[in-house]
Amino acid sequence: MFGLVDCNNFYASCERVFRPELEGRPVVVLSNNDGCVVARSQEAKVLGLKMGVPYFQVKAEFEQRGGVACSSNYELYGDMSRRVMWYLQQRAPAVEIYSVDEAFLDLHGMQRHFDLAEWAGDVRGAVRQRTGIPVCVGIAPTKTLAKVANRLAKKDAIAGAGSGVLVLDDEAQRREALARVAVEDVWGVGHRNAAKLYAVGVRTAAQLAGVGDAWARKHLGGVVGARLLHELRGFSCSGVVVEDEVRKSVCKSRSFGQVLSELEQVAGAVATHAARAGEILRHDGLAARLLTVTVETSRFANLPPPYSHSAQLTLPVATDDTLTLTKWAQRGLERIWRPGLRYVKAGVVLDGLERAGTNQQASLFGDLGASPARAKLMGALDALNGRYGAGAVKVAAAVPAPGTREPWAMRRDAKSPAFTTKWAELWRVRC
Repeated sequence: MFGLVDCNNFYASCERVFRPELEGRPVVVLSNNDGCVVARSQEAKVLGLKMGVPYFQVKAEFEQRGGVACSSNYELYGDMSRRVMWYLQQRAPAVEIYSVDEAFLDLHGMQRHFDLAEWAGDVRGAVRQRTGIPVCVGIAPTKTLAKVANRLAKKDAIAGAGSGVLVLDDEAQRREALARVAVEDVWGVGHRNAAKLYAVGVRTAAQLAGVGDAWARKHLGGVVGARLLHELRGFSCSGVVVEDEVRKSVCKSRSFGQVLSELEQVAGAVATHAARAGEILRHDGLAARLLTVTVETSRFANLPPPYSHSAQLTLPVATDDTLTLTKWAQRGLERIWRPGLRYVKAGVVLDGLERAGTNQQASLFGDLGASPARAKLMGALDALNGRYGAGAVKVAAAVPAPGTREPWAMRRDAKSPAFTTKWAELWRVRC
């Protein structure tokens, strides 16, 4: 048996944990620079707000109806996700973290020792008590059916007709559940395949499960389509995958809070991204051999034409040193810089990752990388930023002019405090 635990309206729920005044009110979370709606509470969904709609188009009516918009607070959401996933890992033999708000649980054999519905209800209550995040749980013999069960558990809970838990452990329950799910809502179908299925009269998951294997192989992606049908019929074709936590690359990229046209300003953003990427490398014990710098102008501007370019540099030796990464990132930026353009985004990508340490390949020309003193400097840098908050100590290129705000910083006018990750912004309780 597999379980799927899905956090309800995750971003909005994270905001409500520390802002109880938002309970019962429509809440939306906005994208970078407060642009579009990327998350909605159930109350906002009832009002008819669509995902991706530019907020300025709906702001007046939304606020008039009591709605609250929150700027994206990824530090808070990431930390709350880690708390939820950590607890799930204590309760199940294996956990596949599928996304920031979803996880598959391997429950094989547990039905011999537990009533799975009661167990799931206990997990659901404990997650809410420990983190404040509401979740729903679907349990079934396959991962695809667990997705179906979770969708229906959430739907019934919203309607006040369910407990937020649904277990599909017999054939009758499976057939009934599939008949309630539209074919486009089946995990792995997608809009293009849904159109094909509608064209031949297949509109529900139950009807999809009855499609012939040969037709599925021909029209639904070969083996992938056949596996989907088998999963819907209750035959598991994939297990819980505990991902290898070794990174393949590190990418730090973000849109600017305003249009930038000065090299020094964009260089500050690139230096900030390079420094953050270096910090991630050191945390994971990795070093990078390839560094890519990217810049973009607005895709919606007519004159001059949109400009998007990147420069990839091969470093002499793999490194995790912030000062070295920043230096090479600045070189990459200079290669692709075009004066007079209005830039809206920049980023740094690190590839060719390997384990940092004595086994690293040295340069043919004698550049042995960071010295022990430099390594101690990086350790001190991380310690200070860990103690006093990210960005407490920066490279000079990432420091704006005295008395000014970082011109590349995102616009987040309605951002909540970092309640769990910064000492200065912890929740204060007065007795």
